[in-house]
Amino acid sequence: MSARRVKVPGPPRRYRRLPWRAAEFVALDFETTGLDFARDTIVSFGVVPVREGRVVLADAVHQLVDPHVPPSPRSQTIHELRPQDLAGSPSLSESRDVLARALARRIVLTWFADVELHFLSAIFGSPRTAWRRRMIDVRDLAIVADGAPPSARVQAGYGLSWTAERLGIPVASPHDAFDDALVTAQAFLVLTGRLPTHPNPTTADLLWLGGGRRRLERRFKPAV
Repeated sequence: MSARRVKVPGPPRRYRRLPWRAAEFVALDFETTGLDFARDTIVSFGVVPVREGRVVLADAVHQLVDPHVPPSPRSQTIHELRPQDLAGSPSLSESRDVLARALARRIVLTWFADVELHFLSAIFGSPRTAWRRRMIDVRDLAIVADGAPPSARVQAGYGLSWTAERLGIPVASPHDAFDDALVTAQAFLVLTGRLPTHPNPTTADLLWLGGGRRRLERRFKPAV
């Protein structure tokens, strides 16, 4: 994947101290040729904005991307995008600016952030740490809302469709980038009202609960 450096403006720092509804968010999902980070690339992305506590479908983006490597057989069984389905779609270099505009000045919502973090870094040539500072892993919010232990992050469960069903969110097309981004956005809105320790969270609270606290846990891990 090309790593040409493209600057994507981050969200204003003032967002962090404001009630979360005053910030702008965008749910992001990638479908990819596979999960070999050394060679694979994206084949589609879905972006769904959240503004003033509401999903804004009018500004959503869904785009196929013609990759430089064919989707692996396993990935095709998951997202059902074959090489012939992708042929003629915009290339990654053509899609990069579209994605950059959709993410600019917004906090990024993902489900299981590690995948999106890698591909964002590869697409824009920027460090993963820079993206992590502006990202909320909605899966982590689901774990917090359940009062589950940190080990739940590595246990089975907490898949997007499974969690959506529990939250009463319809799932039309699992592993479709647009539908997964939409479900992630809806899950975010439901979960912000179910956080037992933060009934009225600020944006900074959500950034911390949605993954930022893992950095703190590692830094301040007690000696055993």
